[in-house]
Amino acid sequence: MKRWAALLKGVNVGGNRKLPMAELRTLVEGLGFGNVRTLLASGNVVFDAPGTAAAIVAKLEAALAEHGCKTDVLLRDLAEIDAVIAANPFPEAAADHPSHVLVVFHRDPFPAGLIDKLPEIYTGPERLHAEGRELFIDYPENIGESKLDRALAKLKFPAIATARNWNTVGKLWAMLEV
Repeated sequence: MKRWAALLKGVNVGGNRKLPMAELRTLVEGLGFGNVRTLLASGNVVFDAPGTAAAIVAKLEAALAEHGCKTDVLLRDLAEIDAVIAANPFPEAAADHPSHVLVVFHRDPFPAGLIDKLPEIYTGPERLHAEGRELFIDYPENIGESKLDRALAKLKFPAIATARNWNTVGKLWAMLEV
């Protein structure tokens, strides 16, 4: 039995995929997973479950689709979140403006060299760094006014991904550690 954090893509943000967290908890408990807790309203759920990450993701995605919430699920355990925290290339930004430091969790390793192509189409104030399956982004200015997302889409950054700010990453870590 292992403790996992499941990050659902695009749930309860921007009018997409409405899923109350009480329903998410019930759905995850219905799969036989234990010690289920949700975080915020944006599709974060931590639970105990046996099996491989791939099997758990498949179960979660199938149950969510059956519930009318078809979405991608990104799964991490405590060791993986520990590695994310240790790999943060922007610790000063995380301390100064943690809600503007995002970790974009991907299902597969981040493609090598993709960030290097960004300056060809976009030069903004954001700093990016890829490490394994995660992309770290420091938004020193207003995230809502950034044009970075459009540039990332134009470069075809991996679509199976979901972002969490540094505050949320820390809270997920604390929930996994118990």
